[in-house]
Amino acid sequence: MSSPARRDAGRAGIGSLPGFPWDRLIPYKRTASAHPGGIVDLSVGTPVDPSPPLLRQALADASDAPGYPQVHGTPQLREAVARWFERRRGVSGLDPDGVMPTIGSKELVAWLPALLGLGPGDRVGIPAIAYPTYDVGARIAGAEPVIVDGLAAFGPPGQGRTPRLLWVNSPGNPTGKVLGTGHLAKVVSWARANDVIVASDECYAELDWRAGAGPRGSSVPSILDPAVCGGDHTGLLAVYSLSKQSNLAGYRAAFVAGDVTLVRSLVEVRKHAGMIMPAPVQAALCAALGDDEHVAVQRERYRHRRQVLLPAITGAGFRVTDSEAGLYLWASRDEDCWDSVQALAGLGIMVAPGAFYGAAGQRHVRIALTATDERIAAAAERLSAL
Repeated sequence: MSSPARRDAGRAGIGSLPGFPWDRLIPYKRTASAHPGGIVDLSVGTPVDPSPPLLRQALADASDAPGYPQVHGTPQLREAVARWFERRRGVSGLDPDGVMPTIGSKELVAWLPALLGLGPGDRVGIPAIAYPTYDVGARIAGAEPVIVDGLAAFGPPGQGRTPRLLWVNSPGNPTGKVLGTGHLAKVVSWARANDVIVASDECYAELDWRAGAGPRGSSVPSILDPAVCGGDHTGLLAVYSLSKQSNLAGYRAAFVAGDVTLVRSLVEVRKHAGMIMPAPVQAALCAALGDDEHVAVQRERYRHRRQVLLPAITGAGFRVTDSEAGLYLWASRDEDCWDSVQALAGLGIMVAPGAFYGAAGQRHVRIALTATDERIAAAAERLSAL
């Protein structure tokens, strides 16, 4: 029989977490896999294109790494992140001490509330339609995840309703919605008035499909943009990953940047926990941040796939909303998402049900662009049957 302490630990940890949502797709995957033309899996945003040779070479060149790497990252890497923010995101004055590499962005999302010291009695604000790991991260820390439909709903400070940490996500996953400069500025102003940390997940910022978005830097504003925060990064953290734009999902290459005091605190905790990006990956990340050409090439691959898939989806009776940026089409046939999943599985096409991203997504599905040109073309052809 387990002890009371062990039972309590289970309730606070694994016992408080939801089941892994993608396990529910197994029977639909069996259906899709039985299609004579094979499955087209558009349910998970996993890159399928080769990692760029330049980055693979940088990894190989740094592979002789007998010593322990730095949790804070090398000075060269932190400076490369600061330069990238200025060149690609319009963020000037980012202190390299306010940069830390992470082992992919998901681990930081999942552990940030705990790393910041949040726990029982604390609240973490998350979007109504959101990446599930925001919710999971709050639960791992023992905090309460709360859906944020509007900041006014929290009322005046001091009533125990205001979160200590607020997540924003732009471009959004799964919706592809982009939050404008004015919207983000209001969030920052409110957060500072209420002593709330804002963490901004910006991983899809380089994949902007809106008219006028060009290759010379993202037009998606960062939470660290001077027009958003007045050049003051206090209380702000921007989370970024190179998994999508550089095909480095297998490298787990990401970083967090912003408030120097907060980042130093994260570094100290992670030193104790041994949460360190391997030195060869730090070198590859540094090389990736200094090269814009491979990002432009990958962006055009996704643009082409989107141009093939989008008219096929709408022609099959789906309405695509938002989807302004990122790797997904957020689509609805005004029916329960699982009915859409089943119908598409019958065509050999796997998509993610909107219910994975919150109750507000119950009548949508998320359709990823992360498949080869051949598989995207096969999906478009099959959709004509609908």
